[in-house]
Amino acid sequence: MLQKSFSLHRTIFSVKLFSFIKKYSTTSNQQPKSSAFTVFNRETKRMQRDRSSINIEESRKVDYLKDEIAYRMVDRLLDIKRKFNTIVDLGSGCGHIIKHIDKDMMKKLIMCDMSSKMLERDKDINYEVDVERMVVDEELLPFEENSLEAVISNLSLHWVNDLPGAMIQIQRSLKPDGVFIASILGGDTLFELRTSFQLAESEREGGISPRISPMTNTRDIGSLLSRAGFNLTTIDTDDVVVSYPSMFELIQDLRSMGESNAVLARRSFLKRDTLLAASAIYKELYGNPDGSIPATFQIIYMIGWKPDISQPKPLPRGSGQVSLKETLKSGIDKSNKNNDN
Repeated sequence: MLQKSFSLHRTIFSVKLFSFIKKYSTTSNQQPKSSAFTVFNRETKRMQRDRSSINIEESRKVDYLKDEIAYRMVDRLLDIKRKFNTIVDLGSGCGHIIKHIDKDMMKKLIMCDMSSKMLERDKDINYEVDVERMVVDEELLPFEENSLEAVISNLSLHWVNDLPGAMIQIQRSLKPDGVFIASILGGDTLFELRTSFQLAESEREGGISPRISPMTNTRDIGSLLSRAGFNLTTIDTDDVVVSYPSMFELIQDLRSMGESNAVLARRSFLKRDTLLAASAIYKELYGNPDGSIPATFQIIYMIGWKPDISQPKPLPRGSGQVSLKETLKSGIDKSNKNNDN
């Protein structure tokens, strides 16, 4: 498992502090009753994504994170030495993967997202490959079994309630030897913001509420891929650190991305003094020397293949003809002999 770190500096448009606090503190629509198996309100998430696409220019300003991760996803796709006819981009948003592909990689990309407004934001832009747009809920895939060559998903599946079920549906939709490539936000994402809110709420209100969505961790991804029936799995991580002028610009960008909190059990109201306390704690605990604050996005990348008889398989246990013990021993003896000389 590989882990890397990458830093970005975000130049933010100005935000009037108290105007923002007023908007952030307004009561949201009444939430449906939570169940033991439902963490996220999918309808709320769809509405958030729809709203984030209304102002096209502001929406494009916050494409920086998903565009960067999409570039890294396409780089992984290039490692697969084959040309695809059609690839499904699941949770495509406004179109981040499509910006980095060309006709030498595939003939057609099917962009799928739960938000029709996000899908249509950049519909007037022409690309090298054919593009089809479909409104699709990641929890209920419409594709037939053994029908897809490849599925790619960029920073979308962390909002799915049943992640194992979604992966199983993707695996069933793939043809034998089809590939699934995805990126997902990991559990360390926005740990600075989570800690700041917890400390501020605990101090000012005597308790805490889920202000940051729960996310999976790296250890579980391998098990989820295997459970879904994928072979030859690969997992690695990046830590992308983005600098913001303050906590308020960070939250504003998350809203403009359509990445606001959608947890069913969240409280819809946040007091002004709690919000200000969280901002002060954030800057005190994690602030940069130049006065900005860092925000960490842990990105988990995964690759899995649908089983096929053409794929390499391990030999039966006990069929080896060379002793690893003897090979290592001879290597150590040779090294010692060279050192003596």
